[in-house]
Amino acid sequence: MIRKAGTAGLAMGLALAVASAQAKAQEQQLQTIRIGTVNSIATVNNYTAIEKGWFKQYGINVEIENLDTSANVVALLATNRLQMIEGGISAAYFNALEQKMPITIASDRISTPLNHKLLVRKDLEGKVTRIADLKGKMVASNGTASVTTYELARLLESDGGTIKDIDVKILAFPLQGAAFKNKAIDATLIIQPWGTSLVEDNSAFLLADPDNHVKVRPLTIAVTMINTDWAKQHQKLISDFFIAYMRSVRDYCIALHGGDNRKEMVDRVTRNGPLKDVAFIEKYPWPARNMNGEVNMASLLDMQDFFYEQGFIKAKFAEQQLVTRQYTDNAMKVLGPVPQVNPASKIEGCR
Repeated sequence: MIRKAGTAGLAMGLALAVASAQAKAQEQQLQTIRIGTVNSIATVNNYTAIEKGWFKQYGINVEIENLDTSANVVALLATNRLQMIEGGISAAYFNALEQKMPITIASDRISTPLNHKLLVRKDLEGKVTRIADLKGKMVASNGTASVTTYELARLLESDGGTIKDIDVKILAFPLQGAAFKNKAIDATLIIQPWGTSLVEDNSAFLLADPDNHVKVRPLTIAVTMINTDWAKQHQKLISDFFIAYMRSVRDYCIALHGGDNRKEMVDRVTRNGPLKDVAFIEKYPWPARNMNGEVNMASLLDMQDFFYEQGFIKAKFAEQQLVTRQYTDNAMKVLGPVPQVNPASKIEGCR
């Protein structure tokens, strides 16, 4: 009996060792894609595909590197340090194309409704009552030639002004709350969750929402960019990536509209994103996106016009030079028609 038990134990140990070796071999066979991303609730799409095994199903291992802003890391993409970047559209993208860097936009990441907010310091309530009242004021943006500066300009123009009417202060989003308290800024164009948080703690009040004032809609402000040299050498890999990725986008949109997977998605956001408060995530509005991954070209071209007019870029490009749709189009063919979201939802976008 002792001998048999020992033999059984040995066999079990051997089986576990073989299984472990097979698992390690499988991991080694996975092809790695490194993605730089500005960590927000939208980043949950990557974590969904990772946790559900959709990337692994195609032999893909995704490594995520958090970025402060996509504007300053285009060189990392062009040199293949990163194979993809997720983040806001900035002048850096158009300048990279002008310098013939191997990058392009492959899908949208955030489109109307953005739920960005033009906030004004709380003690100015009653004094600043319209966008035009910001003339001469110190207004924060997260980058000189960033998409938020573009949004600011279009907001000012909607009330007869221009970007030159304000004193633009470059400041990262997480620092803007302290800047309000110290009266270092008078207003800001800010993304979520900071927009909701600053209003709730009485640091600021809401003046305007770009979704209601910027004329070009839907406004696509964040995208997925890829290294084109790398993509040419890994066509099947990147095509498979977008099949898994767009599947996760569908999951996100279903959750955004209050689907059965909402609780699961919120849990994933709290584990992987910058927000850990479940109640807050449930309450504040999520950014939308296009369920087919389509970038609104009218929006992108309007941004290009703005950056060119302001002297942030020296050249302009045609539509086919700015975006490739081959990977998202292929993903849609494989995945089939987009699922129906909650019909009772009144939320615009993500359909």
